[in-house]
Amino acid sequence: MSTPFIRNHQYNVIKKQSEFLLKTLRSVADRRVLETVRYRAATIVTEAFSSLTENQRQMLEQISTLETAYDFQRYLSSLEPYLEPYPPITLKQIQKLFPKNKKLKLPDLQSIDFRYVTYLSWVDIATNKLFIVYPFEGQFIGIEGRITPINQKGYCLFCNRQQELAFFSVRTKSANASPDNISAIGQYVCMENHGCNQSITDTGSLEKFILSVRK
Repeated sequence: MSTPFIRNHQYNVIKKQSEFLLKTLRSVADRRVLETVRYRAATIVTEAFSSLTENQRQMLEQISTLETAYDFQRYLSSLEPYLEPYPPITLKQIQKLFPKNKKLKLPDLQSIDFRYVTYLSWVDIATNKLFIVYPFEGQFIGIEGRITPINQKGYCLFCNRQQELAFFSVRTKSANASPDNISAIGQYVCMENHGCNQSITDTGSLEKFILSVRK
C-alpha cells in the first residue's frame, strides 16, 4: 500500500520542474546543458521535502532520467497514489471557525478533489467576502475578509504566478488592543482559487499572511 508523503504544493513543484525539463529537452541539444538541467530538476524536487526515505528519494529523482512527454506524464501519474490530501474536514467544523457568521455560505465539499488542495477557500458573492481555511500544526485556521477585484494582472501572494488579481482585506486587531482599535491587513491574491491551488509551490507566504491576521 502506498504511503502518502507528497503535499499538493510539493506536487506542483514536481509538475513545474517536469514542464521545464521537457521544454529544455525539446529546445536544447548541448548534452552538458541537458545534464545540468536534469541534475537541477532532481535537486529542486527533492529539496522541496524536509525529509525523505531512500525509496522516496529514488522515486522522485527519476525525473532526471525522463525523455519524452509520455515519460513525464507516466512519471506524474505514478506519483498520484502518494499524494497526501488536505486533512478531512466537515461543514460543522467550518461553521465553528466562523461563529459570527450565522448565515455562512459553505463550500461544496463533495465536489472538491482534496489531493490538489493546499488551502480551502470560497467566495460569498452576496457579501463580497473571501473565506480561507488552512490546516496548521494539527488544527484548522479560518480567516475571512473583503475581496475586491482590481481588473488587472499581477503576482499573487500565495502562488506567485501572474494572474487576474483581487485585493483581499482582513480586519484584525492586536491582542492588547481595545475593541475599537481595529485595522486591516490586505494583500493581492488570485481571483480564482482552483488555479492558485494548482500553482502554489511554497506555503511560506500563505502561512505568514494567515498567521498575521488570525484572531
